[in-house]
Amino acid sequence: MPFVTKRLYAPNRQKAFLFLMHELGIPQNEAQRLIAKGRLSQNGIVMSNNAGFIEGECDFILFEPLSLGLEPTFVASEFAIYDKPSGLLVHPQNRHTPYSLNDEIKHRFGHEANITHRIDQETSGLVLAARNKESERALKMMFEERQITKKYLAMVKGHLSQPLDIQEPLLRREDSSSIIRMIVRVHPDGKPSRTFITPLHYFPETDTTLVEASPYTGRQHQIRVHLFHVKHPIIGDPIYNQDETDAVRFLDREMSEAERFTNTGASRLLLHAYSLDFTYNSNPYHIVSREDFITQCFEAMKQK
Repeated sequence: MPFVTKRLYAPNRQKAFLFLMHELGIPQNEAQRLIAKGRLSQNGIVMSNNAGFIEGECDFILFEPLSLGLEPTFVASEFAIYDKPSGLLVHPQNRHTPYSLNDEIKHRFGHEANITHRIDQETSGLVLAARNKESERALKMMFEERQITKKYLAMVKGHLSQPLDIQEPLLRREDSSSIIRMIVRVHPDGKPSRTFITPLHYFPETDTTLVEASPYTGRQHQIRVHLFHVKHPIIGDPIYNQDETDAVRFLDREMSEAERFTNTGASRLLLHAYSLDFTYNSNPYHIVSREDFITQCFEAMKQK
């Protein structure tokens, strides 16, 4: 479990953030951030004031990254790129998450290394991680300013023969349930969203088409919702092209693997982030996934 509780001892009364800085070897802003997140407690009481004092024994919840051996596909001095498997979380959902890509990144590159963008848990493919705070700020700004081009592969339902330029606004559902808020829909009140779709190959035996998807904007579930909207949903999508009750059951982890396969046509979402193009410190980079996505698609579409 990456999050562990450690017993620490402050020999005299002192500012809690100064104690953590000395004890953990971290900068002041990081120490204060961790206190504000409720990581430090004494006598069972969580400290909420990041300018508070500490003395004697205390408990600190520490993130100790776990490695399962996932190696980066590309490493540069300021960043690294991982080829994430489908099913692996990018960030831990909470302190009980046993493992995520964040573990591998911090285990290999240290405390300051961090992911600069996200892809869905079931989406496989390339994830760009910064190795320090300076490159993290720079790379995140490049994503915001659309200076990094991402391209995806997807296996979709039906025969798509012509390129599409999908420009449909996307709106996140407003509901008291956090599960329902994960569901996005095309709606005139939504944020402007644009996805370019290029058909690559039609497979008549499965009535599916391999497509390249290039999102101009970066909305949540954008590619999935846009392809669903044009009647070519991604094979294996357990949320879009599904009855809402079934979508919620999947998100609530109440659906068996067999039922999910029957409902969606695959054991996973057949969406893969396959290339990244950008220029960093005047050096151009074109990184392509090494995974055989087409083979993975047909394996996932086999009834187990």
